[in-house]
Amino acid sequence: MLRTLCRTGGAVLKNSQLTVPRLWVTPAQQRWASRLPMNTVVLFVPQQEAWVVERMGRFHRILEPGLNLLIPILDRIRYVQSLKEIVIDVPEQSAVSLDNVTLQIDGVLYLRILDPFKASYGVEDPEYAVTQLAQTTMRSELGKLTLDKVFRERESLNSNIVHSINQASDEWGIRCLRYEIKDIQVPPRIKESMQMQVEAERRKRATVLESEGTREASINVAEGRKQAQILASEGEKAEQINKATGEAQAVLAIAEAKSKAIRLLAEALAEQNGNAAASLSVAEQYVSAFSNLAKESNTVLLPSNTGDVSGMVTQVFCLQLADLLSSDRSKLAVSPVSSIYAELSWF
Repeated sequence: MLRTLCRTGGAVLKNSQLTVPRLWVTPAQQRWASRLPMNTVVLFVPQQEAWVVERMGRFHRILEPGLNLLIPILDRIRYVQSLKEIVIDVPEQSAVSLDNVTLQIDGVLYLRILDPFKASYGVEDPEYAVTQLAQTTMRSELGKLTLDKVFRERESLNSNIVHSINQASDEWGIRCLRYEIKDIQVPPRIKESMQMQVEAERRKRATVLESEGTREASINVAEGRKQAQILASEGEKAEQINKATGEAQAVLAIAEAKSKAIRLLAEALAEQNGNAAASLSVAEQYVSAFSNLAKESNTVLLPSNTGDVSGMVTQVFCLQLADLLSSDRSKLAVSPVSSIYAELSWF
């Protein structure tokens, strides 16, 4: 009886060692343990791993990291779940955008197991299920966007895919952390048209930049000419103001000089025998001007009495006498006519 029981337990242990779930081994890499550990009564669970134990075919408990004790034959380690972040390569697939462009797109999915019980009993193959969910979600999200928006809104596309995966994977105890699109391939004709569009856009920007540069240069030249004209007009204005100010000051200086000369002349005439001296000076100027007429011009206009010098002097005397009479009649008593004739006796 005991021998039969030992043979049965050994066969169970042997079968448990050969049982390898699909989730833990992939053709690309081996992310979990290659085989289930044997029930050796005393077990040491590594950190960041959860061992699901079944007792007589029914879920019993999840072994925590560290030392654990199991009952031989009755207890069996059914699943080994890794609590680390898992990286799944999503295969390349075809998707049609909103503007009916067929794209070849692949990505990388990052997820983590939060509940080992749900990950073990909630779905048969979690990796396959999450991969298929990521592919279908990617196709549906790409169908909502045009080709141009696919390249511009990759971040929003990734976040939408993550949100859709998490809504379905909560029942599996799996949390999708992020999804990244690795590569997007477009048909050759679409790629050529995109390149032509990019070249046309670049030529357009170059033309616009060149025209803007020409416009800025013209504006700068016009602005420079405007400033030059303004400065020139301001300089001319300042020059005219300075010239007018100088002329005004010159006129004032001349007027002040004339005023001072007139005051001095008036003071001289007011002195004794001043009128006689003035008459003499006028007579000298008359004779000097008359003598210079023939020197300056060939045509000489002579008065009718040029030979009568005494008559001319008498005329000057009469003018001077009229000036004396109009200015001050009291001076006639001081300066009699005889004295004036005496002063002009040299004629």
